[in-house]
Amino acid sequence: MNVLLVNGSPHANGCTYTALEEVAKTLNTEGIGTQIFQIGIKPLAGCIACKTCAQTGHCVFSDGVNDFLDLAKDADGFIFGSPVHYAAAGGAITSFMDRAFYTDRCSGKQSLYFKPAAAVVSARRAGTTATLDQLNKYFSISEMPVISSRYWNMVHGATPDDVKKDLEGLQIMRVLARNMAWFLKCKEAGMKAGVQFPVKEETIYTNFIRE
Repeated sequence: MNVLLVNGSPHANGCTYTALEEVAKTLNTEGIGTQIFQIGIKPLAGCIACKTCAQTGHCVFSDGVNDFLDLAKDADGFIFGSPVHYAAAGGAITSFMDRAFYTDRCSGKQSLYFKPAAAVVSARRAGTTATLDQLNKYFSISEMPVISSRYWNMVHGATPDDVKKDLEGLQIMRVLARNMAWFLKCKEAGMKAGVQFPVKEETIYTNFIRE
């Protein structure tokens, strides 16, 4: 089993990475493989709703989103990390997730379906819970079980060294990792025992404005 961790910060080894690394180390002690995926600093366009992905299975823009989706099909779980910018997720990770989740949905690949996920955020001071609320919506609309910790998944600090001093925040990351590992092991045991995924209904779309 393996978990794909996405670093949505422009800083490859910054505060968000420090939080994700704590999660990864603990997952490894639980026998879960990990990979940290950096979205990097290259420009990331937002989704333009062209729906090319519905025909090709890939986003029309050739960047890290398609690279992520190629990895996602073999991942068993996901952690998405973001810095807090103006009490919200960073612009790059927002564009990244808009396109990744839309492509996965429209292409029919369902590389994310029923795989557990969690968000972790880092901030100097505030805006963390609003950012978590934003990121968790991607998971719930995609039928992904959301993994929790004993507190909201956040760390505080202006530098990685600050984050390393946030002992409560680091503990939250470790608890999150253990909860993720437990869920993955339970899911594996259930599937081996013959427990099937829920029956899927055909999607119904209802517009709010009707003739």
